[in-house]
Amino acid sequence: MAIADRDATSLTASKPVMTPDLILQVSAGVPAKDLSYQEAIREALREEMVRDERVFLIGEDIAKHGGAFGVTRTLFDQFGPERVRNTPICENTIVGAGTGAALAGMRPVMEIMFVDFAGLAMDQICTQAAKLRFMTGGQCSVPWVLRMPTGGGAGKSIAAQHSQSLETWFASIPGLKVVLPSTPHDAKGLLKGAIRDDNPVVFLEHKYLYAFRGLVPEGEYVLPLSKCDVKREGKDVTIVCSGSLVWYAMAAAKTLESENISVEVVDVRTVSPLDEETIGHSARKTGRVVVAAEACRSYGPTGEWAMVAMEQAFDYLQAPIVRVTGRNSPIPFADSIEKGVWPETEDVITAIRQVMA
Repeated sequence: MAIADRDATSLTASKPVMTPDLILQVSAGVPAKDLSYQEAIREALREEMVRDERVFLIGEDIAKHGGAFGVTRTLFDQFGPERVRNTPICENTIVGAGTGAALAGMRPVMEIMFVDFAGLAMDQICTQAAKLRFMTGGQCSVPWVLRMPTGGGAGKSIAAQHSQSLETWFASIPGLKVVLPSTPHDAKGLLKGAIRDDNPVVFLEHKYLYAFRGLVPEGEYVLPLSKCDVKREGKDVTIVCSGSLVWYAMAAAKTLESENISVEVVDVRTVSPLDEETIGHSARKTGRVVVAAEACRSYGPTGEWAMVAMEQAFDYLQAPIVRVTGRNSPIPFADSIEKGVWPETEDVITAIRQVMA
């Protein structure tokens, strides 16, 4: 069955409505607090640093300044310069030092200001850290986390060198785990899981989501780095998505209720390893699939997700799979043009109507 392609083309596509009931992940009766995505990440870092003295932070301007987006703000005051360390503007040094510290028994959490700058450290990430456990027959492990803001649409144009979605760079490398949370609940639980993992984990934080708020359990919880999350149950069509597209998908699903279209939203959460079982189960259940990600269409994550749905549910599909992606273009600086690069709610709605036709 063919895969139909659809780029984001609307210059006026709507932003998701950030109502508390759009994504609700805390069960009734469970004590919870309202946190932003940014605050949830900071809380995960603080709790893990208190729990395990081997956890420390390194990165550019992460100490008193709190990093490029203020995520580590206040942690320097609590833990001091030994555990919250500023580094030179040198990405390969950051990851190289983190890899060495991890081999020596520490659990470093590194921050690179933008995922776009990871290219300067690809040897340390992909050739060294990702390979060492395998090359030593399991005698060495590299338990580090590399935090990086990703994606665009954050309300300020930072253009071609600061706004890309590059998760497939890392997901294509065996030995790396790649995480992209969409909610405060997931950001905290997945980061705690990443810090405790004995493998190198690339932890991507969508900069547009830093201000998004949601309920986070007050008690201890850790999420596995191996499972998709069904954010919304549905019976007519499955949308497989990640990052900011989860919110657009949820907004689209709510809008389409008035047309009696029941949408199941599957949040990938862990780009690698990919939970193929959950994607396949949902595809067989609904018989129609849309895949949506902010990354470019060509060689982006949507192609992988669509292929998984094909392999797992070919005989159940009632329509060609449709993918919603960013344009194959560098990110423009001008706001009016930048809006045409990203897929948003209306693009998702159009794609769902297409597979339902």
